[in-house]
Amino acid sequence: MPLKLRVGRKGYIILPKAVREAVGIDEGDEVIVEISDGIILRPAKRRVKEEEIRKALRAHLKKLREIRGQREPKPGELAGAYLEEEFEQ
Repeated sequence: MPLKLRVGRKGYIILPKAVREAVGIDEGDEVIVEISDGIILRPAKRRVKEEEIRKALRAHLKKLREIRGQREPKPGELAGAYLEEEFEQ
């Protein structure tokens, strides 16, 4: 299941927390970038099973879909959805 991410002003791409947790990427970790037919990004320290990533993404998308279409959220309601600020100011 592909995940669509937006590239920011300085070329930044934010990996959702669910993805980072699924592959074991923590702040400060190194990643390997490969260029072939596209871009492949993988943690430098270990490999994970593709199905684990898919499961984490499905759970994350389900949570986001539950939020979408509802009333305007109150402060703190989206904390469990792992929505992060896209860029530090």
